[in-house]
Amino acid sequence: MAFRVSAPFVVVVLVVPFVMVCVVGAQKEEAAAAALGASFIFGDSLVDAGNNNYLPTLSKANIRPNGIDFTASGGTPTGRYTNGRTIGDIVGEELGQPNFALPFLSPNATGRNILYGVNYASGGGGIMNATGRIFVNRLGMDIQIDYFNITRKQLNKVLGSSQAREFLMKKAIFSITVGANDFLNNYLLPVLSVGERISESPDAFVDHLITNLRGQLTRLYRLDARKFVVGNVGPIGCIPYQKTINRVSQDECVKLPNQLAQQYNGKLRNLLAQLNDDLPGATFVYANVYDLVMELVANYAKYGFESASRACCGNGGQFQGIIPCGPTSSMCKDRSRYVFWDPYHPSEAANLIIAKQLINGSTKYISPVNLRHLRDL
Repeated sequence: MAFRVSAPFVVVVLVVPFVMVCVVGAQKEEAAAAALGASFIFGDSLVDAGNNNYLPTLSKANIRPNGIDFTASGGTPTGRYTNGRTIGDIVGEELGQPNFALPFLSPNATGRNILYGVNYASGGGGIMNATGRIFVNRLGMDIQIDYFNITRKQLNKVLGSSQAREFLMKKAIFSITVGANDFLNNYLLPVLSVGERISESPDAFVDHLITNLRGQLTRLYRLDARKFVVGNVGPIGCIPYQKTINRVSQDECVKLPNQLAQQYNGKLRNLLAQLNDDLPGATFVYANVYDLVMELVANYAKYGFESASRACCGNGGQFQGIIPCGPTSSMCKDRSRYVFWDPYHPSEAANLIIAKQLINGSTKYISPVNLRHLRDL
């Protein structure tokens, strides 16, 4: 006898896949709506994604083994000053961006590609225009904002002026990671070199930095930036370079650089609180990178690291802290076990821990809201 399928059964078989497709489609739409629209990244080598590749500069990271763990390029150097992803890359991924923000100077940073955001950061760059001039060329914050102004006009052409403004205000996060070079490659340089110590006290120099940064952040606000995350200066006295040249022990950090960083960080926190009050519709988030990195340095074993003093890739001195990472450098066996990739910059393993605290962490490390909350505002 022939087998017959009842009509109700046929209906179920046909309808269930249709319902599942609708549900999955709706979930995808919700995920896309919740995802970070664009990430506009400003700062220094901690977040440079390759801008310095296009400059005649002494500060470059487009040589092996930099980027050895950057899977998007198959381990080919991209100009990132680490073995893998920067904090900016990880934040974008975790908040739902499908693509990394392209370096502004890349020929591909045009048209609809800029809707994922643009990276303006530059190794050696700082708040002050004079910072990093020992590298010959670099992009300071003023120039980076000049370049964003170009992007801003391009967005008008891609989206139309009204939609571009709404896109920037509601779907973009502006990330600023700057200040360390203003100490390391300006104020802390030898007096007879090109630093500012010969003419300014620490108080005056820090005030000078804060005044300049206030103007730079306000300028971005006038260009329709509304969601800001501003990183403070990390414990620069703990990087392998500073520990090596100052000949401190493995468990010590150099006091003066850390004192200057903390002095700046206190005034930065106050500045962001003032801007939250003074600029309507803006949210300025303070990223406490100093305490995050200090936690890794002080308790490295707890996080699975075997060293928080020695550079994984470098040469010179007790902590491999004199010569930047390059083809002739000695390199550690397990890159995931080192807090620092080179004499100056964290490893991808450290960047991942830092980024996840900024995305989901408490007000101890990110305030007044974390980055996931900031995205959803």
